[in-house]
Amino acid sequence: MSKDRAKKQARDQIEEQDKNLTRADETIKENEKLEELANALEEEKKRSEDYLNRLKYMQADFENLKKRLDRQLEEVRKYCNERLVLELLGIADELEVAIQEGKQTESIAIFLQGVEMTMKKLKKILEKEEVSPIECIGQEFDPSKHEVIAKVENDEEGRIIEEIRKGYIMNGKVIRPSVVKITVKPSSKTTKEVELNER
Repeated sequence: MSKDRAKKQARDQIEEQDKNLTRADETIKENEKLEELANALEEEKKRSEDYLNRLKYMQADFENLKKRLDRQLEEVRKYCNERLVLELLGIADELEVAIQEGKQTESIAIFLQGVEMTMKKLKKILEKEEVSPIECIGQEFDPSKHEVIAKVENDEEGRIIEEIRKGYIMNGKVIRPSVVKITVKPSSKTTKEVELNER
């Protein structure tokens, strides 16, 4: 019996050692996995830091680019009309000469001729800038192009009969509407009452 007991104890010890070895193997494998995970985590941290640094540099570059573009835009805003202003200064000079000549001459015709030449130059400058007057006499009233200052009774409604101030279009956009008088169908009010009510 003691032999059987010794054998059993030996088997139990062997089994216990096998279990311990198995546990040790599992622990070693777990430790290896943990080490792999720790290494992977470290790699990801490095990669994240690298991305963060890149992002910071990109953000700084973007801010610098934005500041540079803002400065350039400001400069463009300051001087974008320089060419136009220089041309208009030429017209101002000619008007000053016309006024001086008009004061020294008795002939109004010469004065008018100088002013007309200056006006032609101004119209050419406006054409170069793609600015054109709005044609409106006899046209139908269009609220996007015309501003009504008075209404006159007539059998035909909504026609423009008089232009008080010219309107202008630049590159297809109305930059100043024409101020006009339009016709309306007769009512019980008189023309003067209609004009007064519109003001």
